[in-house]
Amino acid sequence: MVSCLWPCSKVVCMNKRLFLSACIAPLLVACSSLSRKHSTPAPTSQSYPNNPAKRQDIVMQAIAMLDRGYTYGGKKLHTGFDCSGLVTFVYRESAGIALKGNAAQMAAATRSIDASQAHPGDLVFFNTLGPSFSHVGIYIGDGKFVHAANERTGVKTERMSNGYWSKRFEGYRTVFA
Repeated sequence: MVSCLWPCSKVVCMNKRLFLSACIAPLLVACSSLSRKHSTPAPTSQSYPNNPAKRQDIVMQAIAMLDRGYTYGGKKLHTGFDCSGLVTFVYRESAGIALKGNAAQMAAATRSIDASQAHPGDLVFFNTLGPSFSHVGIYIGDGKFVHAANERTGVKTERMSNGYWSKRFEGYRTVFA
């Protein structure tokens, strides 16, 4: 049942909602297009003390996000996430770490590490679109990572050894010292 704030019939009210949606949607698309053309500069690299408790909190928060929806440009729990939005949300909420921007900007703000140095809570980067560091996920250990994959699957876990991801893997990176 549709509730309406306007004193009108349900059909007229629905038409007003459709009209408003049709008017607002192009503005939102235009705003999102403009913000992508003028991307924010990469955050400065900051190192945090290696804190196993924070790493565990990051992993637990990432796992709690499983099955959440995917939204391109999404950074909020109630609207869904894209890959970088998921990382931003999880790091901020679980560890108080401000990691902003798109996947490439996150790569620039973090330190590259060897696979032997990777721990749960570190980031994994992939080349899925051509440019380097076009996708990011959170390593959760045991050869797995959590990421916001696409609109069909949303937030999910994957194995690093999965053929698609292993071919596109660009490295582990961390914010921890």
